[in-house]
Amino acid sequence: MKKRALLSVSDKSGILEFAQQLSAMGYEILSTGGTKRFLEDNGVAITAVDEITEFPEILEGRVKTLHPLIHGGLLAKPDDKSHQVQMEENGISPIDIVCVNLYPFRETISKPDVSVDDAIENIDIGGPTMLRSAAKNHAYVTVIVDASDYAAVLEELNGQQATTPETRRRLAAKVFRHTAAYDSYISNYLTDLIGEEYPESLTLTYELAQPLRYGENPHQKAAFYRNALGSDFSIANATQLHGKELSYNNIQDANASLQIIKEFSMPAAAAVKHMNPCGVGTGSTIAEAFAKAYEADSTSIFGGIVALNREVDAETAQTLSTIFLEIVIAPSFSDEAIEILTQKKNIRLLTIPFGHARQDKWNITAVEGGLLVQQPDAYGYEDADIRVATKRQPSDAELEALKLGWSVVKHVKSNAIVVCDSNMTLGIGAGQMNRVGAAKIALEQAGEQARGAVMASDAFFPMADTVEAAAKAGIKAIIQPGGSKKDQESIDKADEYGIAMVFTGVRHFKH
Repeated sequence: MKKRALLSVSDKSGILEFAQQLSAMGYEILSTGGTKRFLEDNGVAITAVDEITEFPEILEGRVKTLHPLIHGGLLAKPDDKSHQVQMEENGISPIDIVCVNLYPFRETISKPDVSVDDAIENIDIGGPTMLRSAAKNHAYVTVIVDASDYAAVLEELNGQQATTPETRRRLAAKVFRHTAAYDSYISNYLTDLIGEEYPESLTLTYELAQPLRYGENPHQKAAFYRNALGSDFSIANATQLHGKELSYNNIQDANASLQIIKEFSMPAAAAVKHMNPCGVGTGSTIAEAFAKAYEADSTSIFGGIVALNREVDAETAQTLSTIFLEIVIAPSFSDEAIEILTQKKNIRLLTIPFGHARQDKWNITAVEGGLLVQQPDAYGYEDADIRVATKRQPSDAELEALKLGWSVVKHVKSNAIVVCDSNMTLGIGAGQMNRVGAAKIALEQAGEQARGAVMASDAFFPMADTVEAAAKAGIKAIIQPGGSKKDQESIDKADEYGIAMVFTGVRHFKH
């Protein structure tokens, strides 16, 4: 019996050569719609699916392959006697190869102006059904959903007139991953449309961006996956201009730097080490902003990641080139900056689309046996209900400094304290088991620069000891959420030292 291959693809890359070689091997090519016309126009003999089913395509093409003569050919077991009898009785011939692409649902809903009707029309029914039928019967049927697999299939067919069981199972697994991902895009789109926040099941789809050499440590395997419908403003959507491959830790730190830098509209630079900022600076130019970030902690920045929210110019590049940095991230680099920085072989230069229209709806964290899902902490200084709790009001300059501190401290691991002025961080205390310990680290790093500076805390002060430490170091204003049963003790201590204390009403824990 002549072997048959059913080809119906939206991605035409490689399909002509694939069909031509199958025809040369004696396969009858079945096809529909645009694929049929494309192959016929290029000289490939085609049998139309409706010639087999003797039933026309109907409902604007919604129904064309959903027929027993197609799915019987996909699901029949040729070596099962009862199947053979039923096939003969019903005039069903087996289909040996299926190559199908699905309607571009994901690409459709990625368009900013997509209508619901257009999205619904791009939900494929016949394609996934054929793929699933063929993949279920992969003991007998070779099923292809990716043009990159054509060559391997042809090589086996040319060599031994059949694909191996291992290849068919590998391709079937790929198909089920593909259809599962396709269904997840549809289910998540409809779930979002109706505003269901916590559906009874959560199906997430990520695409392999790159295998990684290792994870946090060399003995851990790792890979980087991309959310195809995730935030534009992300490392997953970065363009790498120079340098070696990103590592697991690089990606973590780079992501942390991006979360900090997007807090600022004025020229700003953020340097990150181990997912905590070591220096953040602002200025009238990006060169000035980076100079401030570097000055904030010229020791810890060594081997760090730097994110900047303006194009890197020659002046900034010259300074960056004098420091050992793992990564520099920016919206763009001038030609002169690229020439300067690419002289350093290993530095990684990344550009990110800073006009981030699409943002992630949820932050997702894996725990043993489950996932934690929460909204991103998008609450900023402008959203806060600022209340001055002390007798002394902060000056305008102190308010500017408090705003900077509040913007940075939300990105520091808790317990977190930031000491800063209106242009740069001066000291950062991260991830301590008690708040006064974090304050002491930040104040010690700031040193004499703490005199006249301000302090920001990610959460309330349960004791007045943090205010005491701040006062002795010369801090003039503090911003914190408030909300402790002992708030009055901290207020009284601030009043004792003439410190202005601002409450925001919102904490920024970051674990």
